[in-house]
Amino acid sequence: MSLKDTLRGTGVALVTPFSEDHQVDFEALGKVLDFVLHGGVEYLVMLGSTAETPTLETSEKIDILNFTFEKVGISVPIVIGVGGNNTKKVINELETLPLQKATAVLSASPYYNKPPQEGIYQHYKALAEASSKPVILYNVPGRTGSNINAETCLRLANEVDNIAGIKEASGDIVQCMHILKGRPREFMICSGDDHSALPLIAAGMDGVISVAANCFPKDFSEMVRLALQYEFTPAKGLHYKLLEGFDLLFAENNPAGVKAFLAELGIIQNVLRLPLVPLSEGVHRKIKDYLAN
Repeated sequence: MSLKDTLRGTGVALVTPFSEDHQVDFEALGKVLDFVLHGGVEYLVMLGSTAETPTLETSEKIDILNFTFEKVGISVPIVIGVGGNNTKKVINELETLPLQKATAVLSASPYYNKPPQEGIYQHYKALAEASSKPVILYNVPGRTGSNINAETCLRLANEVDNIAGIKEASGDIVQCMHILKGRPREFMICSGDDHSALPLIAAGMDGVISVAANCFPKDFSEMVRLALQYEFTPAKGLHYKLLEGFDLLFAENNPAGVKAFLAELGIIQNVLRLPLVPLSEGVHRKIKDYLAN
C-alpha cells in the first residue's frame, strides 16, 4: 500500500499537554490519544508545530514518541514532525529520534532564514537522503516566511525518491491545483488548513492534517470521509457546523485555541510554554459559549 493510501483521511496534529509546573503531562496525553482515536481519526501526527515542538527538549520528544508507540502500537499510522532551519541539525534529529515504528516524517520548510527555491530543494533533498522514512513536505508560509512553490514541490516529487507527499497550508488554492494537476500518481497531497479542507478535498486532495481534529475528532473526520466519498451535501453540513469552531481555534494563536477547547472538555490543563500564553478571557468565553450551544 502506498503512503497516499495509508494516510488517506484525517491526521491529527496532536497537542503536547503540560501540567501546572509545565512538565509534559503523560496522563493527559493518553487521554488526548484515546479521545481522537475513539473519534475516528485515521492517523496521528506527533511533534508538529501544534505540539509546541520548539519548546521541547530532545529527551522530551523521545519520551513522547516512546509513550505514544507503547500506547497505540500499530493500530494507526504515526507521522513524526522533524523540521528546522539548520539542515545539518535536522539530519541529526532524524538519526536521534526513535523513528523505527513511524510511518513517515513531516518536515516544515526552513523558517526565518527564508531560503530561495533552490535552497528549499537542496534542503529537502538532503533530508530525504538521510531519512529512513518517507518525507512529507510541509508548506506553511504563514509560519516559515517563505513558500514552497508548485514548481519546487513537483521537482522534489519527481526527482527525489524518498519525497512522498506534501502538507499544503499556503492558503493559495491555485497553487494547490497546479500541484494536484502535476503530481506523480502516488504522491500524497493533504490540506494543512482546517477552514479550507473541504474545498481542497473537492479539488482532489487526499485528506487533511488537522488541528481541529484534536477537539472535534468525530465530526471532523466524518466530514473528511464523506468528502473523500464525494458525498458533499452531508460533508458541507458538518463543515458549517464546525466553521465557528475553526474561527475560534485560530483567533489568537495555535495551539492556544485548541488547548482552551480541550481544557473545557476536561481532557487537559490549559497550560502552554512561553513564549505562548493562554487565550484572552474574551475569546475563551466565546469557546465556552460555542461548546454550550
